[in-house]
Amino acid sequence: MIYYGSKELARSFRTVRNNTIQTAEDIPADQYGFAPAQGTKTVSQTLVHIALFPRLQLTIHAKEPRTSFEGFDFSAFVQQLTEEEAKNRTKAQVIDLLTTEGEQWASFLEGVTQDFLAEPFGMPPGATPASKSRFEMLLSVKEHEMHHRSQLAVSQRLLGIVPHLTKLREAQIAELKADAAVSS
Repeated sequence: MIYYGSKELARSFRTVRNNTIQTAEDIPADQYGFAPAQGTKTVSQTLVHIALFPRLQLTIHAKEPRTSFEGFDFSAFVQQLTEEEAKNRTKAQVIDLLTTEGEQWASFLEGVTQDFLAEPFGMPPGATPASKSRFEMLLSVKEHEMHHRSQLAVSQRLLGIVPHLTKLREAQIAELKADAAVSS
């Protein structure tokens, strides 16, 4: 029995991406240039980085299908991504990028097979482990996004914004307390 496949990958990624988009919407446009510390990405740069990150996995698993990183020009790919990240974008353009790139990735995830997810993929020479399953690699996109979204939550707090998931949790707790008070 398979508990987590392509549909679950796509659904969970969409949940994470929708929360990222809500975060992007909650931060005012005039704060998109905010960086929480010197040498860190701004809010806008972090959101664009999140939006574009799935392109690596999409490239190596779909656009230029590979079974390993052998022969992949990682430096050129990173340079291209860095140049794309550096473009100035409005808040609306950043949100559109998050939306379109996210849906492209989720649609790809929905279409992969269990056999595809189980395939090994060779890591660069000297890497440990020497290979990973495609499942692990595809899942890493969501993990990467959640890592950077936590950075955005810190930025929100520094800007005096309560993250939407915190507001939701606080509302749920208040509702539970109200229900408990009525029941007693």
